[in-house]
Amino acid sequence: MNLIVKEFSELTTTELYEILKARAEIFIMEQNINYQDMDDIDYKSLHLFYKDGDKIVAYLRCFYDGDDNVRIGRVLTMTHGIGLGRKLLEESLPIIVKKMKCIKLSMDAQAYAIGFYEKFGFKVVSDEFLEEGIMHVKMEKDV
Repeated sequence: MNLIVKEFSELTTTELYEILKARAEIFIMEQNINYQDMDDIDYKSLHLFYKDGDKIVAYLRCFYDGDDNVRIGRVLTMTHGIGLGRKLLEESLPIIVKKMKCIKLSMDAQAYAIGFYEKFGFKVVSDEFLEEGIMHVKMEKDV
């Protein structure tokens, strides 16, 4: 399975549909988050994902948040516990840093996933806060 890296304008209509479908399945259906997922940030994001056929099986997006910071978000895997999230981060982070030439990566991570992101060098830089009914923390990594 090869990592696919595309800007918004490079996504096919099928890829975009499958990305939005995967995000709805995980964040709206599975995690019961009631929010507007299509927030216009996709237009300025780099999209990194794995596919099985046409289906998205792991995904994240990233975008500039200031001059030297890139924010990572919408991290998901369709099947949990098989190492896909680890593979996604291991392969995505070096590509993000190289393509986007940033000095810092940041994210609002769900609190239960702190340990996962710490394995990739992210550090908690905030107290817990409630976002869409789920406890989060801000995490950062210097690159």
